[in-house]
Amino acid sequence: MEITEHHIKEMTTAGLNLIGQALSIYDSELRLVVSNRPFQVMFSLPDELVQPGALFRDTIQFLASRGEYGATEDVEDMVEQRVKQALAFEPHYMERVRADGQVISVEGAPLPKGGWVAVYTDITNTKQAEALLRARSEELSDQLLTRAEELSAANRKLAATNAALEEAKRQLTEIEARTRMTTEMMPAHIAHLDRHGRYDYSNRRLSSVLPGRPSDILGMHISQALGSTAFTRVEPHLQTAYGGETSVFEFTEDQDSRRIRVSFTPDGDGGVYVMSVDITEETQARVALQQTRRREMAAQMTSGLAHDFSNLLTIILGMQSRLKKMDLSEDARELVAATQQTARRGGQLLNRIADMTGNRTPQPKATDMRGLLEDLRILASPSLPRGVGLSVVNTLPDEAMMLDPGMMQDALLNLVLNARDACGGFGQITISAHRIGAIWIEISVSDTGSGFSDDALEKAMNPFFTTKGSKGSGLGLPMVYDTVKLAGGDLSLRNTPSGASVILRLPYRPAPSAHDGLVLLVEDNDELRGQFRDMLVDLGFTVIEATSCDEALALTADIKNITLVLSDIRLEGQGTGLDLLTKLRSVLPCILMTSLPYSDPLHRQALTLAPVLRKPFTKAQLSALIRSEAA
Repeated sequence: MEITEHHIKEMTTAGLNLIGQALSIYDSELRLVVSNRPFQVMFSLPDELVQPGALFRDTIQFLASRGEYGATEDVEDMVEQRVKQALAFEPHYMERVRADGQVISVEGAPLPKGGWVAVYTDITNTKQAEALLRARSEELSDQLLTRAEELSAANRKLAATNAALEEAKRQLTEIEARTRMTTEMMPAHIAHLDRHGRYDYSNRRLSSVLPGRPSDILGMHISQALGSTAFTRVEPHLQTAYGGETSVFEFTEDQDSRRIRVSFTPDGDGGVYVMSVDITEETQARVALQQTRRREMAAQMTSGLAHDFSNLLTIILGMQSRLKKMDLSEDARELVAATQQTARRGGQLLNRIADMTGNRTPQPKATDMRGLLEDLRILASPSLPRGVGLSVVNTLPDEAMMLDPGMMQDALLNLVLNARDACGGFGQITISAHRIGAIWIEISVSDTGSGFSDDALEKAMNPFFTTKGSKGSGLGLPMVYDTVKLAGGDLSLRNTPSGASVILRLPYRPAPSAHDGLVLLVEDNDELRGQFRDMLVDLGFTVIEATSCDEALALTADIKNITLVLSDIRLEGQGTGLDLLTKLRSVLPCILMTSLPYSDPLHRQALTLAPVLRKPFTKAQLSALIRSEAA
């Protein structure tokens, strides 16, 4: 038989009724929660006062009016006093003689969530036995009898006190367990140091906030747990806390360059509470927000000035055009031409300022960094002199990253062209990309030029600072700095033994895994079809396969939960991937792939209709394209 809540309630009530003592439980609003049958019988209470929800005030009013508490001049005043005592309930034990001569003991204890439980015991027989003993034991001195009675009462009170202490101990144990579980669940390291700097309490979160550190650190000194480098950074703040002042600060740890916020709070007894939180993502978002606000302020300040300056340049160019039509000497014509060229350069400068202060909101999407850097190498190589080489060293994981590929490629191209100018006619430019822990991507553009001057190292980020004279605008590097800051990263300059290096540090944000789904793979080459199937399965997809346009169309007609079609352009049979695309693209996303050259008419036509993957391609390139299509 299934035990229902009703059965449990009935059995609990039956058990309480078998207890020889009277019991009542009231909640924090002085309403009866539960009572047993002896409670009603002992005090001769009517049924309505022993129903759940009955008011304590009404019960006291009923008992007082019947003389339960002896002669009372003002019943209402007495009721009010007892209600106030109940609202401020404290553990107690007392013995009381009722109006009918019955003696009862009353033992009360508060409940954790408010309210109380009270147990009433009939001790009339015990009291009568004590009186009989006094009457019949003439040989015993009054002092001994009195002492025996006092001890008996004290024992009863002690038993009640012990029960209250055991209940308090149980509640404290539960509170401690809940507190420990709460601290374990928090994404922070929470601990306590004794007056000697040793951990006497800690949750097991230190290793998640500071990777490489131990989790079991009880009894360990803080310098040993953190390591010498991190301890050196926090020690002055710790000493401040030991001096009695709270200290909150941030520092960057060495292993992953995580940003950590630490709070040291004195406990008043010589120890210190510790809370450490990884705020790397918060810092990245804060940097991006600060850069956005700076750009908004710059836009407000420059927009009106740029508008007026643009009008002045337009007037100057118009006047110079009129002068050019006049019969002027050759020297005058040269001055007019020079003025026009300078005015046009001023216009170009205004456009660069507009680019810097305008709406350049990053649009992060899944980006194949290997492909982006290779495309950059191809794009930049024609702009380099024959004597300047360009190499790419990429050790990033083979996975797509969330960033704005257009803004990133523009920034890196700008740095490559700056490096080209620094090298002159001969030298080497190196683009290096690697990951720092699980927090950052670091991309550096290094050259073998003359390096940065001290002035450049200090002022290169300032708009309009340039070492190129009239050939430079002084806005290239500030725009790269702006791009990196908008992404939540940072940029630094340094000289190397062989030249100079610009280092971009960006948040490491892998693109989310591809969504699960069913992909129709259409490829007539068995070996390639197997390779592409493995890529799709690794990305989390289920795959069905076809080798021709007709077979693929038949599958799409029979199977309704296909989410994506990946098809080669050239297929088995008469139909092509373009024919398949024409019939399916209105109902299903389609991606084409091919090894045909760009000059082939089918390849050129495919590029106008759908995304095209050039064979061979990597899993990361396929994943990035699938994500961009899903977006």
